[in-house]
Amino acid sequence: MKPHYLTPLFAPKAVAVVGASDTAGSIGQAIFSNILVSGYKGKLYPVNLNRKLVAGIAAVSSVRMIEGPVDLAVFATPVRTWPAVVKDCGKKGVKAVVLVKEFGDFEPLEAEVIEETVASARKYGIRVLGPNTLGLMRPIIGMNASNYAGRVKSGNLALVAQSSALCTAMLDWADAKGMGFSSVVSMGEGSDIDFGEILDYLVADHNTQGILIHTHHIHDARRFMSALRAAARSKPVVVIKSGRSDAHLNGITESSHLIDDADVFDMALARAGVLRVNTIAQLFTAARVLAANYRTQGGRIAIVTNGIGPGILAADSAISNGVPLAQLSPETLAQLDHEMPRDWSRGNPIDIIGDASPARFRTAVKVAAQDPNVDGILVIFTPQAGTDHLATAELMASLQKEIQKPLFMSWLGDARVAASREVFSREKIAHFRTPEFAIEVFRALAAFHHNQQLVLQTPGPLKEEATPPNIHAAREIIETAMNQGREVLSEIESKMVLEAFHIPTNPARLARTADEAVELAQTFGYPVVLKIDSPDILYKSDVGGVELNIRTEIALRAMFSAIIERAREKMPNANINGIMVQPMVKRPYGRELMLGCTHDNTFGPVLTFGAGGIAAEALDDRKLSLPPLNDYLANSMIDGTRVNRILGSFKNMPAIDREALKATLLRVSEMVCELPAIYEMEINPLIADEQGVLALDARIIVRAPQGNRRRYGHMAIMPYPTDLVEYMTLRDGTEVMIRPMRPEDADMQQEFVRSLSEESRFNRYMSSIKELSRPVLVRFTQLDYDREMALSMVATIDGKTQQLAASRYFMNPDNESCEFALVVGDNWQGRGIGVIMMERLFDAARQQGLKIMYGEVLANNKGMLKLMGKLGFKVDPHPEDRALTWVTKVLIED
Repeated sequence: MKPHYLTPLFAPKAVAVVGASDTAGSIGQAIFSNILVSGYKGKLYPVNLNRKLVAGIAAVSSVRMIEGPVDLAVFATPVRTWPAVVKDCGKKGVKAVVLVKEFGDFEPLEAEVIEETVASARKYGIRVLGPNTLGLMRPIIGMNASNYAGRVKSGNLALVAQSSALCTAMLDWADAKGMGFSSVVSMGEGSDIDFGEILDYLVADHNTQGILIHTHHIHDARRFMSALRAAARSKPVVVIKSGRSDAHLNGITESSHLIDDADVFDMALARAGVLRVNTIAQLFTAARVLAANYRTQGGRIAIVTNGIGPGILAADSAISNGVPLAQLSPETLAQLDHEMPRDWSRGNPIDIIGDASPARFRTAVKVAAQDPNVDGILVIFTPQAGTDHLATAELMASLQKEIQKPLFMSWLGDARVAASREVFSREKIAHFRTPEFAIEVFRALAAFHHNQQLVLQTPGPLKEEATPPNIHAAREIIETAMNQGREVLSEIESKMVLEAFHIPTNPARLARTADEAVELAQTFGYPVVLKIDSPDILYKSDVGGVELNIRTEIALRAMFSAIIERAREKMPNANINGIMVQPMVKRPYGRELMLGCTHDNTFGPVLTFGAGGIAAEALDDRKLSLPPLNDYLANSMIDGTRVNRILGSFKNMPAIDREALKATLLRVSEMVCELPAIYEMEINPLIADEQGVLALDARIIVRAPQGNRRRYGHMAIMPYPTDLVEYMTLRDGTEVMIRPMRPEDADMQQEFVRSLSEESRFNRYMSSIKELSRPVLVRFTQLDYDREMALSMVATIDGKTQQLAASRYFMNPDNESCEFALVVGDNWQGRGIGVIMMERLFDAARQQGLKIMYGEVLANNKGMLKLMGKLGFKVDPHPEDRALTWVTKVLIED
């Protein structure tokens, strides 16, 4: 486990401040002074063209004149000087630079100069933070390389902010609340180092227990989501976004018009497993509670109080905030009846009467905590005659250590209960001056729990079906339309695409004349439906282009002419192909739903589900999700809508076939994964009843995908790479499967590591570990397949699935190279498995466009070095460690 490549930025052993100065009010003076007084223990060098001393320290005129290595250089000079300074840094071997700029320092050619600076830095392998950044602070090592004038305490939270102004506001707020940081990173414009790389470092940083993020806009959704998901699996992440917009997506379908970009951003953060908040106060409070390891398994709250008035107000706040009050079980009510005074409230809120002793509080809270219907408890204490606030607080603090469910304390009053608040602060117990604020934090905790379930979802392939989707046929339909210059598929074409993915549709046929319509109606059988067919008319009802329940030939002929006349009157320039004829569907218990996909400029395809028909717009009922979906995510989409309330047995209607509905969501998800040209899609109405589902109307908008051309490059979350699953038989006859690793493999992976010999573990991990730590195990099994891959060879032995070997690569920030690792179980070595696993890893890396694979191998690991030679790796001495060798293989020739 070698140091992260951003270690020179976050933990430099030597820092140079270019432009360090004694001039009062200058940025160079502020930065150099901050580093001096912050207690930085490394070497500090002032660089100044005109001064020999800065703050009493000998200065040099160029970075190249510094004796000894320099890890980090902070630029505090005018922008025009940066290209020359970064070249000096490159020749000196500096690994990272921070570009700090005066906000009023604007020059006409500034953008070009910054671009030249970053390009030069990349040439020398220098990583760049900024420009337009406040700087970088690492209080845990006493380094304040910024121009922030306030105090920053050391702590276990990391703050990463795009806006320098908002960063200073956050730091000022935190200082007033006594909160500290492990790192404070002002991102600025992020011309080189981005959110993803910083988050990767902070995940590996043992000094960081929680991560706070401010963002305004996202440059690369795939990398942003990838980094967030990786971070949120290990540490709590809380996000605040500025620039919230209610602007609707700029799409064509009705689905797009009902969705705004704020909805999409919220949904994306939820899928990443992080918590979004709206204020700075909420940001730090949520982070403090999460970092203190407060967790809940659900959203139902119980309220225990010795004052019914505050209890009812808290209950009202819970209801208005969408926090359900827990329904106490009969067993809990019976036990409380036995333990509490006769006139207790006999419900939730649990009013234990004004004279409640500390012991009565403890009993009530413990009994409530044992109720399976309770996920968290709000304890409200009101100082009354005969009560003891301090003893009660101490009992609550000790009780929290006994139970797993979170307790939230609200001791009403001020000076009189101050000692109790000191107890809660000392014991790190969540406490609030008002019950309403406690309710808000509990709601956030419940949302975080829900989001954590979402981030654990790694959708795999759909269950094997007798007939897989005909992806080739669907692509042909789309390509034909695009070659003809059309973006809107006809309803018939749209339904053909749905049918290719086994989504049931109401058949439709095109009639160009009334006679053809009559012939089709006779084939289908009356009654039938007539619909206008025109590439220029997206919503047929808007032009009177739909007639239902036509029962006779006479009516059909009359309606055929009437539809065309109405359409020409409303849209005289529309190109009309003819009239579609469909059988009239009779589904007396059908519920009208809407299922579709829209396009967000940042996050790509977004799936939508909700009420359909005319209710779609009137009820504003929808649930969003980023593809890909699995069973859990599909069920979450259905459960999150209001229309879900009538999908079960409702009055005289039987429950719908929920499995059929869920399968349709999964197939639509698969469709937008495999067909990147689908820009928007809408099935409305989708009829669902006890017989299944049926798409009555569908429209698909197609456009050539932009940007990342790699497979699934159009998506913010890469699907499970099903194409890498392979079954094979080893030379000794053992039947095995090679597949990408999944989160549920964690126990199997840990058992595999434990079963390795001490020598094999040392060769793989270069340490004497006996098993993987929890964070490493999560890191190894909960993958983002876009930037890393882990292949596992498994076999069923004695009725149990076992891991035989694993190979993996980690993509480097250049997106062109990767580092690999390989381990084969001791009992399975010598059977050609190493070659198989590496060749499959080569294929996976090439699919991602990676050109070079490299690794570090112990010099005395003769078996691995022999395998490397056999696989075509170039073997060289390691440039920094004689105990290692450096192996490199070119995967794709330039």
